[in-house]
Amino acid sequence: MDLLYFIFFLFHIPATLLIDSQAIWPKHFVGPQTLRAISHWYVSVSGDFLMGGSMGILRNGSELAWFKSLVYLEVLFQVPVFILGARGLWRDSPGIYALLMLYGASACTGTFACLAAITNIPTTSAAIIAQKVVSVTPQQRVMLLSSYVPFFIIPLCLAVDMALRLQKLASVGIRALESSKEK
Repeated sequence: MDLLYFIFFLFHIPATLLIDSQAIWPKHFVGPQTLRAISHWYVSVSGDFLMGGSMGILRNGSELAWFKSLVYLEVLFQVPVFILGARGLWRDSPGIYALLMLYGASACTGTFACLAAITNIPTTSAAIIAQKVVSVTPQQRVMLLSSYVPFFIIPLCLAVDMALRLQKLASVGIRALESSKEK
């Protein structure tokens, strides 16, 4: 599992810094036009109203302060955790377990809110289009779920895995403490 977590963190660092962070940086700060073009393409294909709204690509951006706050959390808290976590996993350091458990709990909680929004957004129809309501096609909903679900499942597994590892370490420590008291 540590190899999966390590690869997940290494993949997540550039994805967050180059793509997701575009939602919080001023438009003139976002680097090459290519990065903006990738984001625009992704939003147009997937209908990702969360990223599109927070980046100002879609019209519902003002309604997505909650999502933008998750992007800030991702950039300011999660990116350092990705770096420290990858380093700690590489070195097989139990000292990283608590931080990874916190990250996993935080990330899967935020992603759960995104999944709720994705499953509850209206499906595109003539009536919805006429009302100018943001919606997705059934295919886009599947694409969005396939994009977001791994970012729920992997952090959830990580949180549970690290909690179990910490419990095991605590049990060993408690037994050692009790053993030293008996002497």
